[in-house]
Amino acid sequence: MTGHSKDSLYATPKLSIPGFRFDRDVVDVFPDMIRRSVPGYETIVAMTGTLAERYAQPGSRLYDLGCSLGASTLAIRGGVHRQGCTLVAVDNAPDMIERCRQILDMDAEKHTPPVDTRLICANIEDVRIDDASLVVLNFTLQFIPPGRRQALLSGIYQGLRPGGILVLSEKVVFEDSDHNELMIDLHHSFKRANGYSDLEISQKRTALERVLIPETLNAHRQRLRDIGFGSVDVWFQCFNFASLIAIKDRQ
Repeated sequence: MTGHSKDSLYATPKLSIPGFRFDRDVVDVFPDMIRRSVPGYETIVAMTGTLAERYAQPGSRLYDLGCSLGASTLAIRGGVHRQGCTLVAVDNAPDMIERCRQILDMDAEKHTPPVDTRLICANIEDVRIDDASLVVLNFTLQFIPPGRRQALLSGIYQGLRPGGILVLSEKVVFEDSDHNELMIDLHHSFKRANGYSDLEISQKRTALERVLIPETLNAHRQRLRDIGFGSVDVWFQCFNFASLIAIKDRQ
């Protein structure tokens, strides 16, 4: 996704910092923002396509929940070679969906999409998961209030076919306080190396801390197992960013 602006949303001092929102200002800089802020993001997105190639079942649905500008949607669409699949991409930010539609249409002009793709502007909690073989939550669950996460994930589990998978990527915290501080410091060093100033790092952190509530990896694992997933574990981690795969048992 080229042609987007450099992220300088937090480069100047702000008297008050509102909670982070996926509005048009963020849409314009989002590819640059996430590339410079989330270590391993490109790897997670690319491997989402590889997982889709492996786990997409013929005639099933594939879901990208919190699709933003469609990076994972494109990866999934490029990875699937099974017949009769439908890809459903969902985001609740109208500006994101509008730009995502443009990006998907431009991609479709270059490549004939192998998968029927549907774009929905809605809260992911309001979308019924049905007949799915793959559900992707890439850095999305962290924005759902913690008390509502179990219900969302239970609905995903119920809507998955046997043998289907959930890919869950999240910012995480660590139970050991020293290790947690180290991971935060390393993440900030990553952002500085990508050109962010201390002011930008501080103001962005303030904007996010009211709306992005991270949990420990153990909390994620236990919840997914409690819901019914038979196999759950981390497949990627860099600092305080991780991605898990949860597999529904074949019955």
